[in-house]
Amino acid sequence: MSLPGHIAAQNRRARHDYFIVSEVEAGIMLVGTEIKSLRVGKGNVNEAYAGPMHDELYLFNAYIPEYQSKMPFPHETRRPRKLLLHKREMAKLMGAITKDGMTLVPLDIHFGPRGLAKVQLGLAKGKKLHDKREAIKERDWNRDKARLMREKGKE
Repeated sequence: MSLPGHIAAQNRRARHDYFIVSEVEAGIMLVGTEIKSLRVGKGNVNEAYAGPMHDELYLFNAYIPEYQSKMPFPHETRRPRKLLLHKREMAKLMGAITKDGMTLVPLDIHFGPRGLAKVQLGLAKGKKLHDKREAIKERDWNRDKARLMREKGKE
């Protein structure tokens, strides 16, 4: 059994490919075998995104494999999954997606304090290639700076 706060699936490239403007936590509607797969740490949200469908938000292209046990009714691995948000939050996010040209990117799927599956969504704006290079340069410089400070402190 997974502990509350346990991350079942994580999108590590999201912060590299996008500027995350804000983060929102949303519930997700899953079937029993999907929950079981997530609890054992299976799942992938690297190519996933969230978007509107039928005036609601859905998570598209998230991969949750079938549970390994012999279950009579297996689920589809890449089906759209409904996100559970308050109406105001949903309207705000839909407005940002349609008007501002932003993207809703899932950052991770984790289990909340009550053991329910939650999706951490990031309202994001895409980075250009030169922005990615700048971020890499800054990260490398901070790493070198920390190394120099450690070495200087030992003397």
